[in-house]
Amino acid sequence: MVTVATVLNKFWPARLQSRERSRSPIISAPTFRPLGINDFLALEIPPREMLLGPIMPEKSLAMLYAPRGLGKSWLALSMAVAVASGGRLMRWEAPNPRRVLFVDGEMPMADLQARLNAILLGAGSEVPNNNLQILAADNCEHGINLGAVEGQSALEKNLDGIDLLVIDNLSTLSSGSEGASDAWLPMQNWLLRLRRKGSAALLVHHAGVNGRQRGTSRREDALDTVIALRRPADYSPEQGARFEIHIEKARTLVGDGAIPFESKVEPFVNESGRSGIRWMGRDLRPPTLNRAAELFAQGQTVRQVATLLGLSRSEAGRLRRQAVAGGLVEGGGENQGEEGDEPARDEVYTLN
Repeated sequence: MVTVATVLNKFWPARLQSRERSRSPIISAPTFRPLGINDFLALEIPPREMLLGPIMPEKSLAMLYAPRGLGKSWLALSMAVAVASGGRLMRWEAPNPRRVLFVDGEMPMADLQARLNAILLGAGSEVPNNNLQILAADNCEHGINLGAVEGQSALEKNLDGIDLLVIDNLSTLSSGSEGASDAWLPMQNWLLRLRRKGSAALLVHHAGVNGRQRGTSRREDALDTVIALRRPADYSPEQGARFEIHIEKARTLVGDGAIPFESKVEPFVNESGRSGIRWMGRDLRPPTLNRAAELFAQGQTVRQVATLLGLSRSEAGRLRRQAVAGGLVEGGGENQGEEGDEPARDEVYTLN
C-alpha cells in the first residue's frame, strides 16, 4: 500500500522534512476568558478622564478631516498645544497637562516651527518641553511610513508615557490604497493596540470630492470621535482659516458639546511686536432650526411643523423652545393656533 508518507520519504528525505519543520514557527492559539455579567460588573475599571473635554477622552481614537487648505493642521496643532499645556481651545478644555507626540508628514520644518510659535503666543501658556514632542517627516532621512510594520514599530518605541498621538496626516504618513478597506486593517489593528496600551490617537485626514473623509469608510468603524470641518456658505478667500466644526460621531458625547459651531483663526501682534494667532468662534444655528423658526413665525403649530419637516413632535417642540429662547420667534403657547395640540411626551419602555 502506497501512503503519503512513503511518497514524501522517496522524494523528500526525512532529514529535510525535519529541517523544514524546525524552521516553521510555533504559533500558540490565543486564550480567551469570557466573564459572567456579575464578574464583569464587579471589575474596578477606572473611568476615562478627558484629554480635551468634551470631545476626546483618554484611550480614544479620533479623526479630524476637511478639504485641503481649510485649516485642519492649524486646528490639530492647537489641539496638541491645549492638551500638552492643560489649556482651553474654543469650547474645549484640557483638565490637566498631558504628554503629546505630534507626527507631521507634510509641512516643511520652517513652516511647522512658525505655526507652533504663533499658536503658543496666542494661547498665552507655556508647554513643558517633554509634554509636546514633534516628529517631522521633513527631519527624517527616509520619511515616515506608518502603514508599514517597520514604521509602526519604530514610532512605538517613542510612545512610552504618551497620552495622545497626533498623526498629520494619513495621506502622507501611510502607504497603500485609500479606497481599499482591507488595506486599512493593519493600521487599524495597530491603533487599537496603542489604545490597549493607554495611548489615544488623533488622525488628521483629507475630505474627498463628496465632502466625506477620503477613502474607505472602514476607517470610522473603530473611532470614538469624528470631527468634520466645512466651509461656511458665505466664505470668501480673504477670510483665511474659517470653518464650521461638526461632530459627526461621538460615542461619549451628547448635549451641547455635540452642537456645531463656527471658528476662525485671527492674526494679532502683541506688545513686543511678535505675531501670533487667536481662535474666534460663534454659534452656528442649524438650518433645521432656522426653517422651523420661519414656520413658527408664520403661525404653524408644533404638530404642523413636525409634519412639514419630517420630525417627531417632541423634536419640533424642542426647536420651538430654542427659537423662542434665541429671539427668533415670539414667546407663547408651544402649540398656538391649534386646539387640543398638547406637547408630545416621551414614552418609557421597560423589560417587564
